[in-house]
Amino acid sequence: MRIKKGALHRQLGIPQGVRIPTRLLVAIKNAEIGETITNPTSMGKRRIKVTKLLKKRVVFALNFGHRRSRDRVEEMHRRLYKALIG
Repeated sequence: MRIKKGALHRQLGIPQGVRIPTRLLVAIKNAEIGETITNPTSMGKRRIKVTKLLKKRVVFALNFGHRRSRDRVEEMHRRLYKALIG
């Protein structure tokens, strides 16, 4: 499997340095293939046609990218808790 860096950003019309809102990713994931959805956020394209490739990229982003950031937040909370407790 070849990962094309920035492909999801380009497909959604969001600049590459900006984080894609989770609300948008979830909306695309929940939509049917072939459906056109309206973007629930103020970033990127207003209307997005959901394709099989777009859905694959979104699922990958949710599983990989957003999990990593959630893990970082949990680690930060653990360290803060340890610092407060002792």
